[in-house]
Amino acid sequence: MIQRTLEQIAVMLGSEVSEGAGATQVTGVSTDTRSIQTSSLFVPLIGENFDGHSYVQEAYAKGASAILWQDNHGAAPIGIPHIRVADTLTALQQLAKAYRKQLSVRIIGITGSNGKTTTKDLVAAVLGSTYEVHKTKGNLNNHIGLPLTLLQLEETTQFAVVEMGMSGRGEIELLSDLAEPEAAIITMIGESHLLQLGSRDEIARAKAEIASGMPKDGLLIYNGDEPLIEQALAERGLGANEEQAEVEGLRRIRFGSGAGNDLFPTDIRMDADGAYFQINSPGYPELFIPLLGTHNVINALAAIAIGETFGVAPIAIAAGLRSLQMTSMRIEKLTAASGLTVLNDAYNASPASMRAAIALTEQLGGFGRKFLVLGDMLELGEHEEQFHRDIGAMIASERVDYVFTFGRLGRFIADEAEARFPQGHVRAFDEKDQLAAELAALAQKDDLVLVKGSRGMRLEQVVQALLA
Repeated sequence: MIQRTLEQIAVMLGSEVSEGAGATQVTGVSTDTRSIQTSSLFVPLIGENFDGHSYVQEAYAKGASAILWQDNHGAAPIGIPHIRVADTLTALQQLAKAYRKQLSVRIIGITGSNGKTTTKDLVAAVLGSTYEVHKTKGNLNNHIGLPLTLLQLEETTQFAVVEMGMSGRGEIELLSDLAEPEAAIITMIGESHLLQLGSRDEIARAKAEIASGMPKDGLLIYNGDEPLIEQALAERGLGANEEQAEVEGLRRIRFGSGAGNDLFPTDIRMDADGAYFQINSPGYPELFIPLLGTHNVINALAAIAIGETFGVAPIAIAAGLRSLQMTSMRIEKLTAASGLTVLNDAYNASPASMRAAIALTEQLGGFGRKFLVLGDMLELGEHEEQFHRDIGAMIASERVDYVFTFGRLGRFIADEAEARFPQGHVRAFDEKDQLAAELAALAQKDDLVLVKGSRGMRLEQVVQALLA
């Protein structure tokens, strides 16, 4: 993480340090007093319902060595080393950008409607087989989280794999300009953020903003099965037109399920432990990822493309994929003490990821009965009811035994599924405790349960109840 004197940080911010505090040593940056670290720089951010300036005394008492102080907050506290800035959030971003420029790290940026975190983990696993790698922790992928991620980098880090999330236009452009990724991945275009952006076309345009901070000879890797990505890139002068692309200099690799892509799978088979697959690129053994679902094989292709680009040998790529360490709650395969198998995919949900998770559950063999626990998919805009009804309509009653839904929108899933299932096999709930109790009473040791819903539905509580 960043280690500088307060004077050096002041120079990076174009500001002045408080009198006599220039030699103060800073190690790391924090915006939260609950996780303050000794000698860190505390940055008091301002939100709609909070003001971090109220906590600077607490931060200093807990071990922070210095603070930033926003000009419009009057005099800074006496006795605390500080740097005055016009805006603390802007200063945090400026500091991260300046620190990134001082490092020799090579940055891989990842965006997309679904699969960002999984792809981040896959890319980090592949590069980590050969290089020293840092990846975004948790969900630090926005205008605050990404600067904090950059400031966590060590001077010796060779590659950083960073997520870039958004809820509107211009946000990914900001993140890309801060991180200046040498290579970038667009995983897919889904329906998340339709509420804010209105159409999948606009979502694609927002994701294509990741190219804004890339060097002229950078590498853009994207899902070639999705024509909206190509369309959005073309609008930025980075489309399929080879002459146009040559002028820009941006290199491109398309991955996906179709044979028209540069990288695609030629065979996929799955068991309860993960997915085995082969690819069209020569020199690879059969590959394995400890993840379930064809969509995760597609995500792995982007990681393979990164590995090939940066000189990771095929055997090392295979080893990296096999040793994958996943961020939690992305289709975790868990086993309860009773023997019940639970697929925990409670981190987030969109129509695309919901369809993929249900298809996976339908495909898996070797289980007694199969249960779907499906919660509301949020932020889908005016067509949210139809998206949920479409999910209910796709569930195959010959491959799934029970459907339990939770939430107001989940009832639309149940409404569509109910006509095709035996009576009592589709149940809609408004109370998680009741859902968990009925499910626990019904599910047996040889059964399979998928739990899937948007993060705001907190369906991991159902998972915890099943495991307990």
